[in-house]
Amino acid sequence: MKRIYFSTLVLMATTFLFSACKKSDDSSPNNKYKCTTCITKPEALSANDAISKGIYKGVLIGSTGTIKFNVANDNSTITATMVIDGTTVLLTSSVALISGQPYTAPFVGTLNGQTVTINFTVDVNGGNPTISSANIPGHPNAIFTLVKETSNALIECFVGTYSSTLPETGTFNIVLSRQLGKFGGISREDGSTKNSDVRGTIDANGSMKDDKGNKVATLSDDELSGTFQDSNGSTITVNGKRTL
Repeated sequence: MKRIYFSTLVLMATTFLFSACKKSDDSSPNNKYKCTTCITKPEALSANDAISKGIYKGVLIGSTGTIKFNVANDNSTITATMVIDGTTVLLTSSVALISGQPYTAPFVGTLNGQTVTINFTVDVNGGNPTISSANIPGHPNAIFTLVKETSNALIECFVGTYSSTLPETGTFNIVLSRQLGKFGGISREDGSTKNSDVRGTIDANGSMKDDKGNKVATLSDDELSGTFQDSNGSTITVNGKRTL
């Protein structure tokens, strides 16, 4: 299991999202993509920044999509919303959160008439948010990357694809924080069950560089794109749009 860190904010890639965002009809090349359904300020409350309560967001591969957990952020409500291959799945947990303790619970919902169960856990200080296992009918090899949102660091989720000159195509999903200047995520070749982690930094100009300092993409409003060479000399092209 590989771990990625957003400064003091933990980003976990655990073993075990594509909502519709509208684009303006203006076809001008200067027209930048904006996700009109995405929020622009953190939902997380400052009182929850260092405890297990709060908002947790992430992306998934094994299909593609996003997930958001609301663990009693502003009341006692504990729910999650997953968007997988364009289908929204609402999940709930009956396990109450106890102040001063870690939170571990199954979240249960329905997808195409079948039961979905996602087992979520997080430390008492809000660290190490993890999906320890997941049963998603039709999606047996789903991988999640989760991050805790804080009151001063909005977490954004981007769903995308990549292609290479091998040739090869696949899914490329990213979680990022502009305030922290960090990103991380996962990619998977089409038809494969193997995954690759990606992590790096974002500068003030939107340049996204991996942990070796190589530029992989440019972030512009709610869209990222770029072309780079991997360690094997293949040219990789990535594209993604914010959906959460």
